[in-house]
This record gives sequence, C-alpha cells and structure tokens, in this order.
Amino acid sequence: MADFMTAYSLTQPDKLAVIDDRAGAGVRTLTFKELNERANQMANALLGLGARPGETKVVWCGQNSSGLVVMINAARKLGITAVPLNYRLSDEEAAYVTDHCDATIVYVDAEFAPMFSRIRGDLPKVTTYLVFDGEVPDGMVDAEALMDAAGTGDPDLPEATEPGSTMIYTSGTTGKPKGALRRGGANPAQGLALMQHIGYVPDDIYIPTGPLYHSGPGGFMGIAQTLGQTVVLQRKFNAEDWLRLVDTYKVTSTFSAPTPIRLICNLPEEVKAKYDVSSMKRMVANAAPWSFALKQMYVRDFPADSLWEVYGSTELGVNCVLKPEDQMRKPGSCGQPAPMVEVKLFDDDGNEVTGTGPEATGELFVKSPSVFADYYKQHDKFLADQKHGYQTVGDIAYRDDEGYIYICDRKKDMIISGGMNIYPAEIEAALEHHPDVIEVAVFGVPSEEWGESVHAVVVLREGATASEEDIIEFARQHLAHYRVPKSVTFIDELPKTGSGKILKRELRAPFWAGRDSKV
Repeated sequence: MADFMTAYSLTQPDKLAVIDDRAGAGVRTLTFKELNERANQMANALLGLGARPGETKVVWCGQNSSGLVVMINAARKLGITAVPLNYRLSDEEAAYVTDHCDATIVYVDAEFAPMFSRIRGDLPKVTTYLVFDGEVPDGMVDAEALMDAAGTGDPDLPEATEPGSTMIYTSGTTGKPKGALRRGGANPAQGLALMQHIGYVPDDIYIPTGPLYHSGPGGFMGIAQTLGQTVVLQRKFNAEDWLRLVDTYKVTSTFSAPTPIRLICNLPEEVKAKYDVSSMKRMVANAAPWSFALKQMYVRDFPADSLWEVYGSTELGVNCVLKPEDQMRKPGSCGQPAPMVEVKLFDDDGNEVTGTGPEATGELFVKSPSVFADYYKQHDKFLADQKHGYQTVGDIAYRDDEGYIYICDRKKDMIISGGMNIYPAEIEAALEHHPDVIEVAVFGVPSEEWGESVHAVVVLREGATASEEDIIEFARQHLAHYRVPKSVTFIDELPKTGSGKILKRELRAPFWAGRDSKV
C-alpha cells in the first residue's frame, strides 16, 4: 500500500501540509508535495547512514517545528523506530532515555544540540548526531545539508517493510521512565472509527496545543496528517499568540492539556476580544483531567459544541470519549468507551466490578487494537499490568447507571485516612471552583492519628489573598468532612512533567522524608 503522504503529494500537491509560524521570526510552509520530498530525502539520508527498517532507532528532540514533522514522516516511511525526547529533561534523564532505547542516531534542533554535546560521552551506541534549524556544533552533522544531497524519491525498501514504530517514554512520575513501544502503524479500522466518532474531516486545520513529543498533541497530529489536513505549528506555547494563530489560520481542531487553556481563558477580556475563535470545532481535552470549573470557563469563550474530552494514555491509546452534549450533563466523567475499546473494572482480588456509583470502584483495564506492544526491555512491568487479557495504567474508576466512566484517581495517589479511601482528584476539582485558585494538588501526608491526612498545595491568582483558613472553609462547603484538607500550603507554580502532569512526588517528598514508608 502506498504511503499516505506519497498519495497526498500526488492528489493535493499544492495544499499546505505544515505552517510553521514563529511570531516575529517569519513563517515557514511546506505543501504536501514539498513535505513528501523532504521526508523522502531524510529517509534516503538515513539509509545512507546505515539505518535499517525494523531495527534502527532514532531519537528526535526539539520544539515544535516543520523539521520535526519531516523526521516523523521519514521514520514512518523508512520503517524504523522513532523515539521522541522531552527537551525539558535534565542531562542525566536525556542520557538515560537515549541510551536505554538503543538509539544509534539522534536528530536534534540546534537549540538543544549543546545538551547532546554534554552527554555524548554517556551515549556509546549513538554514531551520528543530526542537527537542524541552526548552528551545528563540532562533531555533529548538518541535517539539512545531508537531506539536500539525498534523492527526493520514495526510499527503496523491501516489500514487507512495515510502517515505522514509535517508542514514547512515559513521564516518569515514579521511578525511571518506561519506553512504551508501538510496532507499525495504528490499527486502521479503529483509527477510522475514532475519526468518524469525533467528526474529523480533511478540511480541518489542526494546531497541536503542546509539544509534539507528547503522545496527545503528536498523536492527534498523526490523525490530521492521515486525513490530509493542514497543521499549524506554534514553536512554544504562548496564550495570546495561540489565539493569534487560531484567528489567522481559522483553526478548527486541537488537543490540549488543561494548563494552556486555563492560561488562555484567564487572559484579560480586552485581549481575548481581539481574536475570533469561532472557527474552533473540535477541542479535545485531555493529557491531564480538565476540572468542571475549567470546562465552564472554556465554553464561555469558545463554541460550546466544540468541547470533547478523551481519556487515554501513552500506553493504551484513546479509551473513552465524552461528547460536547454531555460536558455539562456529566461533570467529572470522561465519557463512554471509544469505538472498538472494551473497558472493565477489577478489584484487588481480580474480580470484575459490575456495580455502579462511587462505592463500586475498581482499577480500570482496557482491551483494544490500540494497546501498546510492550515496555521496551521491561517486559515484566508490561505483564504486571495485565489481568485476564486486559491492560491497565493504574487508574481507579467507577461507572454510572448510563455506562459513563468516572476516573477517581491514579491508584498510587489514593489517600487512606482513618480507614477511608480518598481520591485527590475529587478534592482538586472542588477547590478549583474557589475564585482565588488557579491550580491545586492534593496528596496524603503523615498523620499519627489518621495514618495519612489530606494536604493541599495551592497556586493563587495574582493579587489574591486567600488564606489557609479560607481554602479549608471553602472545602467544608463542598466536600464530605473526611475529604476536607487538614492543611494547606501555597506555591507560585506547581512542578510538572513536560506533558503537563503534576509531579506530586516532588511535592510529597519533604513531608515523608526520613520514613521507610511513603503511605
């Protein structure tokens, strides 16, 4: 079967495939014909460097750019494994991922090439460092010059070559990150069913609201390109500039974690009024749970029928979908199982939970064609997360009487206080309704009396004056007494992973220091 990018280069050669708009630094564009040729040049250059389908792994690293889109398509065409690297990682973390995945080639934008100069001594398997979009350090290769010298035709590959694999390393909120390996392309039938369910069309214009190394923005860009849509790239997120891009290019589709949208909705009204966002038709909410308060903010500023929510993960793909008409009707729900996805809840003894309501919680397990293949070199962890042929990432959930799923929390985040199971997500959702609160993280801290007590770390709006007593009193008005935080601290910014997940382990660590047990 012909590669879809090759097909689009013939059927819609002059349609814009990528708009790389860098505020103040010009606009770079690629038509489908140009993108296909550049991806072929990269694939042919990689073949010249010794890359082999089904064997070679290449790490790519950089902020959103047309250069990344070229590599993503080249790796798929060539049948090699692409490993996105979070550019926010420390040197030690970047070295771990690059070495652990057995990459022999690194493709990095010039801004982050110095990091690889610092750690290359820790990467004995890497033979080539390809640098694009800027100055090339000594000992590294100019990727764009290498591509310019390569042929623009499709790479010459064996007929049985499968589309390239991906291996995304999970955020690593506990312990070392794990490489979630997906072999070959996505299941075509399931992908098509999800596209039809959400209503994507070829004329959509997609902007990834977040870094492409994250499975959400990057994965939904894959959907956009599969359908031949135009993709608009923002190199690094800025709230007002994002509005400019939506207005300028009449963007219809995106995927976003809660933090960027919260920043957009919190812009002054006079700033938001300068931009027309009525073109937005498909805002897919996820990466971390959107609170009901944030959804209310969103529908005040954007078309109400544009808000979709998906529940999923790097490992399991998209598992549940909540439609626009259910956003206000089903607060706290992540929707019903997505097309071709089976969802089951199991208790700690392996028994299926079939009841409904918050009292009938269980660990959520999934079976679908989109479940990942394995944790690279950590098969034991893959097996440990299986039950009866279903896979989990450790989320606790329940169903209501209409079959809608509600995620209570990650299993490891559960607080047990005085014998009561408490899920932080419920408390966080309540506290975000406080007018002075921007963000909040809740977790358990040691208590001689209760085993654990509920603690909240709060980020206040600029100029807000809410005190610990104010936050606790607000919680009393909205939560059962055993869920009310016993203590509150304030912080300017919550620590997060590159994908936007709050690093609760960093917040919890001082409270549990010196103890053998962390619960």
